[in-house]
Amino acid sequence: MTEKNFESFLQAFEELKAEGQEFVVVTLVNIIGGAPQEMGARMIVSAKGLQFGTVGGGKIEKRSIEEAQNLLISGQSEPHFTNWNLQKDIGMTCGGAVNFFFEIFREKNQWTVAVFGAGHICQELVPLLTKLSCRVICIDPRQEWLDKFSAAANLKLIKTDNMQAIVDTLPDKTFIAISTMGHGTDLPILTKAMKQRARFSYVGNVGSDQKALRLKNDLKLAGIAEDQLNQFFCPIGESIGKNVPIEIALSITSQILKVRDSLEKHL
Repeated sequence: MTEKNFESFLQAFEELKAEGQEFVVVTLVNIIGGAPQEMGARMIVSAKGLQFGTVGGGKIEKRSIEEAQNLLISGQSEPHFTNWNLQKDIGMTCGGAVNFFFEIFREKNQWTVAVFGAGHICQELVPLLTKLSCRVICIDPRQEWLDKFSAAANLKLIKTDNMQAIVDTLPDKTFIAISTMGHGTDLPILTKAMKQRARFSYVGNVGSDQKALRLKNDLKLAGIAEDQLNQFFCPIGESIGKNVPIEIALSITSQILKVRDSLEKHL
């Protein structure tokens, strides 16, 4: 790996860690016979597939990606070695063997909360969440509102007009809180989240009982199954406090912690 490639590798590595993603670094450590890459070749693989680099392409790389993703699914954290015969294990016509080293990277004791919106409630909610052991992502199209937040090591701010597209990029088990400019901007995000509801630990939307009925009707029209319509919180938060931003934020944080603790008890 050249110095330039190594710098690119480190950049990709740090970006994935900052995003809280689980991933595997795959390194080609030994070659017997012929192989399409040199020893030391690296790639990074997440649950979504190849994120960076190559260990030779073709059948070798395909098998390595599958192995890495299986390790992520298994929950294993220890490093893993493989010794593959190119003919027997990979299905190639040429002879030889390759050894790979798989290093699994997982964030310990860190969970993710994605807050859609940066308005008055979120201005109170986000700082509260950053005091917890979670990674916080706040998404809003208005830079002036995002700029109001104080910097925090576990806070990532995303300015985008296409907020619903961010749902696809969120890690599994993310807790999602939606409080954007109104129904028109909430609904596309909520719809996207509910279509992937099994991936997420929590989905909540700020609103009244009347808004909850409207959201459920719109979700039904969008193709969300009847039995899923009660799998999000609206009104969001515990039934405590007054209808002011700081107390709403406290009630949302309380509900998220309650759900988190309940999920951990059932692991």
